[in-house]
Amino acid sequence: MKLSARQICFFLAAVAPAGKLVLMPSVLAARTGNDLLFPALAQIAVQTALVFAVLLLARDGRTVYAMIADMAGGLIARTACIVFAAFLLFASFVPLVEQKLLVQSLFYDTLPSYVAFAPFFLFSAFLCAKPLAALGRVWDVLALLFLTGLAGILLLSVGSADYGALAPVGNAGAEGFGRGLAETTGWFYDAALLLPLAGKFEYKKGLAWKGALCSLLGGALILFFLATYYGIFQEIAVTQLFAFAHMSKYFSGITALGRIDYLFIFAIAFVMTFCAAMPVQAAADALTDAFGRTKPLAVSLSVLFNAALFAVMLVFNFAPSETIAAVTRRLFWIFPLFTAGAPLLLWTAVGIGRLIGRKTHAKK
Repeated sequence: MKLSARQICFFLAAVAPAGKLVLMPSVLAARTGNDLLFPALAQIAVQTALVFAVLLLARDGRTVYAMIADMAGGLIARTACIVFAAFLLFASFVPLVEQKLLVQSLFYDTLPSYVAFAPFFLFSAFLCAKPLAALGRVWDVLALLFLTGLAGILLLSVGSADYGALAPVGNAGAEGFGRGLAETTGWFYDAALLLPLAGKFEYKKGLAWKGALCSLLGGALILFFLATYYGIFQEIAVTQLFAFAHMSKYFSGITALGRIDYLFIFAIAFVMTFCAAMPVQAAADALTDAFGRTKPLAVSLSVLFNAALFAVMLVFNFAPSETIAAVTRRLFWIFPLFTAGAPLLLWTAVGIGRLIGRKTHAKK
C-alpha cells in the first residue's frame, strides 16, 4: 500500500518543520544575531526547489534504486543506495543528540543515566520496521499534533515578543549570513528524506507544486517561530537551547491559569520523537529497495542501524557540543552534497536517459 499525496503534503508542511525547533534557533542567533531569518529563508527556498524536483522525479512511479539500475545496472544502483543510506545515518546524529538533550531537559530534574535514553532506540527500531502505510497514518496524527502545539505556543508567546528587535537588518553582514547558512545545513534535508519514498506514494497531477507550496508553508511556520523567539529573548537568544519549551511561560495569564502551555510543549516534543527516527527509517528504506523488500530484511536493518547508533552514542558519551560542532561546522558540506547533489544528479541522468530513449525511438 502506497502513501497518499495528502500524507506527503502533511509531512512537508507540519512534520518536517518540528525537527528544526530545538537547537537550530540558538545556532542561528549565535551566528547572525537579529538577522537569523535570512539564512533560514535561503535554506527554505533551496529545500522547496529540491522538494519540487524530487516530486517531479517520482512521477513515473519508479524507486531511486530502479531509476539508477535502469541506467547504470544493479551493482551501481546498490552501491549508490548504500552510500545514500550512510549519509542518512550520518544526518541522524544531530536529531538523536537533540532528542537526548530535550528529554533530559524537559522530563528530568536531575541528570539521568545514558541507559534512560535507550528505550528511544527500541522505539526507533520498531518504527523503522513498520510498513509505509503505517508511517503515513502516523504523519496524519503528527501533523495535527504539531500544528496544535505550535499554534498554542505562538498564541501564548506573541504578546511577549518585541518584533522590532529584528531591526535594523544587515548587522551580521555577508560573513554572518554565510556562517548561518553553512551551519544550518544539518537541519535542512527534507528533500533527501523524500528520495527513498520515490515510487511509494500516489503521484497525482499537480503534486509537485502542491508539495512545494506545503514546504513553503512549513518554512513560513519556522520563520514566524524564529521571529517570535528572537523577539522574546533578543540578546540572550543564543543561550535558549530549547526555546519552544520556554517562550510561552512569559504569558501574563500563566499565573492565573497555570502552566497550560505544557500541553502544547508535550505535543511538539512527541512529534519530535518521531522526527528523530526519520533519517534512520529512510536509511533502512533505501537499503530494502536495493536488496529486496522483505520483512525480515527491514527488521534486521532497523535493529542493526539502531543498535549501531546507540553503541556509537555510548562510546562518545552522547557528547552534544562535539557532535553538533562536527556535523554542522566541520562536516557541513556533506549535507548539500547529498541533499542537493543527489536529486540534481539523478534528475540530470533521468533527463538524459529519456532524451536518448526518444531519439532511439524516433530513429526506429
